Amino acid sequence: MDSYETFLALHHGDTPLLIPNPWDRGSARVLAGLGFAALATTSGGFAATVGVQDGGVTREQALEHAAAISSAVDVPVSADLENGFADDPEAVAATVRDASGTGPSGCSIEDYTRNPDVPIYPHAQALERIAAAAEAAHRGPAKLVLTARAENYLYGRADLDDTIRRLQDFAAAGADVVYAPGLTDAADIAAVVQAVDKPVNVLLLRGGPSIAELSELGVHRISVGGALAAIGLGALVDAATAFRSGDSAFLDGVRTGREAMGRYFPAS
Repeated sequence: MDSYETFLALHHGDTPLLIPNPWDRGSARVLAGLGFAALATTSGGFAATVGVQDGGVTREQALEHAAAISSAVDVPVSADLENGFADDPEAVAATVRDASGTGPSGCSIEDYTRNPDVPIYPHAQALERIAAAAEAAHRGPAKLVLTARAENYLYGRADLDDTIRRLQDFAAAGADVVYAPGLTDAADIAAVVQAVDKPVNVLLLRGGPSIAELSELGVHRISVGGALAAIGLGALVDAATAFRSGDSAFLDGVRTGREAMGRYFPAS
């Protein structure tokens, strides 16, 4: 099977595909070395590595990052392409085409506008963007598994009916996977799974269903977004704060990290 077919097949197993989100080449190597079958980049985690907030990286940076992560591992990688870095459907398609053939096996496009006053694209425009992205993903230099994201719940629009309509239409427009980040209610997640005939990704969140519960609900893919990157950054803050205060107890945690460096990073 080619990369597209291999990655897509992982979404149709008996248990959900657990897809963690590395933020750089090193974290990608560790996660692949731990046995995860696929990875997905995280816009927020990557943004932190260049010292900006989520949404602050450029189109070129995101494409270069996706290629770098893909080249670091031998498992499928889905590239977080945010909103395609454009409003116009053809420009979104161009972003997907530029990602195709550079290493990723998939990509995601969201319906967030980057405009805090009007955060979600109107339904018709959102659908046109996904249709254009799907065309590009499936006819580019290398086919990509397209994940279409409905961002309502991340931006204060807890409208399940609208979210389901969007995901249904995104699936009909050619998306291979659909994703509504921010859902935490089991009944809502079950409604999405039952309403859409494509694999559903769910973001694992504190207070939401467990991995086992999501599996019972029929979820096909589970990701963690920027959580791993945030945990790593939090550990840095805690250790550095202790160091500044004169406390060296943080060194107790060094062993695991050094073991990871030796085990998962190739010798130069």
